Amino acid sequence: MSLAIVYSRAQLGLDAPLVTVEVHLTGGLPGLSIVGLPEAAVRESKDRVRSALINARFEFPARRITINLAPADLPKEGGRFDLPIALGILVASKQLAAHHLEDYEFLGELALTGELRPIRSALPASLGTRDAGRRLILPRLNADEAALISESRIFPADHLLEVCAHLNGSAPISAQPSTHASARLPVYEDLADVRAQYQARRALEIAAAGGHNLLFIGPPGTGKTMLASRLPGILPPMEEWEALESAAIQSVSARGFDLRQWKRRPFRAPHHTASAVALVGGGSHPRPGEISLAHRGVLFLDELPEFDRRVLEVLREPLESGRVTVSRAAQQAQFPARFQLVAAMNPCPCGHLGDGSDRCRCTPERIQRYRARVSGPLLDRIDLHVEVPPIRGALRPTMDRRGEPSEQVRRRVNAARQRQLVRRRKPNCALTVPELEQDCCLPPEAATLLEGAVERLGLSARAWHRIQRVARTIADLAGAEHIGIPHVSEAIAYRSLDRRPPATL
Repeated sequence: MSLAIVYSRAQLGLDAPLVTVEVHLTGGLPGLSIVGLPEAAVRESKDRVRSALINARFEFPARRITINLAPADLPKEGGRFDLPIALGILVASKQLAAHHLEDYEFLGELALTGELRPIRSALPASLGTRDAGRRLILPRLNADEAALISESRIFPADHLLEVCAHLNGSAPISAQPSTHASARLPVYEDLADVRAQYQARRALEIAAAGGHNLLFIGPPGTGKTMLASRLPGILPPMEEWEALESAAIQSVSARGFDLRQWKRRPFRAPHHTASAVALVGGGSHPRPGEISLAHRGVLFLDELPEFDRRVLEVLREPLESGRVTVSRAAQQAQFPARFQLVAAMNPCPCGHLGDGSDRCRCTPERIQRYRARVSGPLLDRIDLHVEVPPIRGALRPTMDRRGEPSEQVRRRVNAARQRQLVRRRKPNCALTVPELEQDCCLPPEAATLLEGAVERLGLSARAWHRIQRVARTIADLAGAEHIGIPHVSEAIAYRSLDRRPPATL
């Protein structure tokens, strides 16, 4: 019977569902049809496959060829099915033996010469293949990425003829070794480059230790962007499972995954003209947005009030849940979005309020309208609000004015994070309300101080809990077992800035 069955993988969000490529040859007028909900690039594969087979000195069957991509209700996109379709035609036409074909899965786009071109989302496909107990043959340029999955069996190839020789047993392909050992440790920008700004550096350390969101407010040129870009360098090193989550999201994105970014905390800084879809993700075939690309890393929003208000509001739900669901009529995809938000804004529209000069001519009403572009519910979800004042006399290149290096700060952050993981196996930012009641119990004096601050500043119940989480992190940095009045006082100070009248900033 002229029927061949080849296994491959599709892409659906972060998943790589199994696709069975069935190739059937019958008599009749020569022709080739592809069924199974293929999109344009998949339908065009018949022309690429025909040219690749002919240029590789194979015979393209002059028969009626029907190719079914099952399951039929799963959308298929891209050129990833070129290689399995070509192999299916060769097996069905008896030009290639089908021995052990069921032990393999295949991915790869074919050039007209028969060479293999890389595809997207090789990492999720490698994970699915490993869980199915099969081996994966794919383009060599995807091999390093696919080999990040432990215990996976990856066989890289450059040409269709290499794959055929491997399946025939005449020239076996060597398995790709694990790329964990070859991946270099990430290098970050050093916090020592930041001069002065001791309060902002302290807030950055607290944010890194507890995973808290952070807002910098200050005139232009005070180092807000520089501070934000140094946050990934003081965060705890990524665990392997965290790195795989981040790499999988990068793999399914438009740019793909770069092995040089392995175990490097993502730092995403979209421009303020970005749309809601660019931030959250979407498209007819859902793709991850900036908040998912920043998963396990930092999302930096510079000039926060310049973002469209509707764009900012889409951040509220992912900040709480740590995930985003993109729904379309035909399919639904869920992407993780456990990111750390760092934002920066000027104190007024002109930016010179509070810089010690007389250049600001903004009226209180104009300043209030400017700050009102950021909604109260979004500000409520940002734990630390920090003023970044102008620096004077701290830019001379003398060693005694250099800041503390990232390595020293990272050691304190790691120690505080380990206390949190021993206590709850999660950072303080993720503590639930019942866990807060157990781990963040306040002494009577501290509780009275917090109640008075919440009443005076008009803060919400959510802000109350976030102050408790920050106080717990400050206590962890100090090595204290219980939260005290100094810890609560410092945590309250980081929530009061956005409540001050504009004229007193």
